[in-house]
Amino acid sequence: VQLQASGGGLVQAGGSLRLSCKASGIMFSLNTMDWYRQTPGKQRELVASIRSSGEQNYVDTVKGRFTISRDNVRRTTYLQMNNLKPEDTAIYYCHVFLHRDYWGQGTQVTVSS
Repeated sequence: VQLQASGGGLVQAGGSLRLSCKASGIMFSLNTMDWYRQTPGKQRELVASIRSSGEQNYVDTVKGRFTISRDNVRRTTYLQMNNLKPEDTAIYYCHVFLHRDYWGQGTQVTVSS
C-alpha cells in the first residue's frame, strides 16, 4: 500500500489550498480515506473522512471550510481547504486503515496571519 500526498504550501489567512492523495495497492473504492494533521508536540488529529459511500465527516474546527472528496477512477482523495486560518498550520497526512494503519508521507501546510 502506498499513499502519495501533495498540494501543501504557504498561504495567507483566508486563502485556499487543495491537497491530493493518490493511493495504490488497495481496492480504493472500498475503503474509507482520511486526512489527519499534526503540529509539533501534539497528537495527530483526524480532520476529515470519506467513506466508500461518499459519506463525509469533519472535525468541528474545519466544518464549513474544508471539503473532502474522492475520485475512484483516479484512486485519489482530495482535501479542499478554504478560508484557511493560522491554526490550520500543520503537516497533513492521508491515511487508510486496511488491517493496519497506512500513512502518506505528509505535506506541510503553513498559513500566515
